Amino acid sequence: MRPQDVYDVNMNQPAAPTRESYHHGNLKEALLEAGLKALETGEPEALSLRMLAREAGATANAAYRHFADKDDLLNALAAEGFRRFAGQQQAAVAGLHRAEQRLRASGLAYIAFAQAQPGLYRLMFSRLDRAAGHDDLQTHSKDALAVLLEAAAAQLALPAEDARVRVAAAACWSLVHGLSALAMGGQLDIFGIERQTLIEQIMALPSMVARGADRGEAR
Repeated sequence: MRPQDVYDVNMNQPAAPTRESYHHGNLKEALLEAGLKALETGEPEALSLRMLAREAGATANAAYRHFADKDDLLNALAAEGFRRFAGQQQAAVAGLHRAEQRLRASGLAYIAFAQAQPGLYRLMFSRLDRAAGHDDLQTHSKDALAVLLEAAAAQLALPAEDARVRVAAAACWSLVHGLSALAMGGQLDIFGIERQTLIEQIMALPSMVARGADRGEAR
């Protein structure tokens, strides 16, 4: 082959795709997945857009076209966490008709998520105060709360907007959030009972919370 022929062949070959172009159209999702994976073994403070861009096979400049800064990224990760969290709770109560069963099942799903995804869980609840300024975070966190409110309303046989339902829901949330924190920190182990067994026995106790809320108006 003549040198001119080699030149013609090379000029007509399509350029090899760069790693950035490979993710064109789904880089945002790839960054979120990389962030979620990193949270499985680390804490939110360790995340950076540059690091996640490298994991996703893109440049930092490309990452900044999808997220303004690290704060924006963390809000998006928290929103995705709440979306999955709400989905797990909805799946847990699907097909259950008794109010006590639904309340218990949603609570167990809550604690299970926290234990399975501690880094993501901590991030989610540390970003709740920013929900008003982030549409996805606001939507998905409300979806998760709706499961609890509906179960508490059914338990009390009251409309979800009744103040007593909100008091009962807050009390139930305090229980499962506290159990989640104790389970993640290992403090439940001091009772000498296998952790999951203890959690299930606590969640099986009669719902004094709901009964107490039903006896008086919230102030």
